Amino acid sequence: MEAMNELYSDIILEHNQHQENKRLLKIYTMEERGHNPSCGDDITLQANIRDGVIVDAAYTGHGCAISQASADIMIDIIKGKSVKEALRLVDLFLEMIKRNITDEDQLEELEDAIALKNISNMPARVKCAVLAWHTLKEAVERGEIQ
Repeated sequence: MEAMNELYSDIILEHNQHQENKRLLKIYTMEERGHNPSCGDDITLQANIRDGVIVDAAYTGHGCAISQASADIMIDIIKGKSVKEALRLVDLFLEMIKRNITDEDQLEELEDAIALKNISNMPARVKCAVLAWHTLKEAVERGEIQ
């Protein structure tokens, strides 16, 4: 179990340090800000959506390693997916964080996001991990994304 925690920590560190998705998009059809006042994490999520598919996505802003890594991972997972599929993955991620879904086989499609699974053991960090995911979900629910 210790080796798995180290692997997960390495994935989070890697995504925090190599933030290919941390940039402004030249063309975007959705922009949504997510802010966590309790710790100061603040991101703006942008996505270019065509015909219901997330062609590209990126984020800007600042925050702790967990919020930045989580945003980077989420974007890796949703790029190229339909909005409907992306929203399903957001819900799966949120259920994982709440520990409602713990089966590794079900969670496999979350790819590197599984590294954030044990964040539920640190309640103060949960808001950091879910910030980008909630931001995307809010944009969809407000009808910003079709």
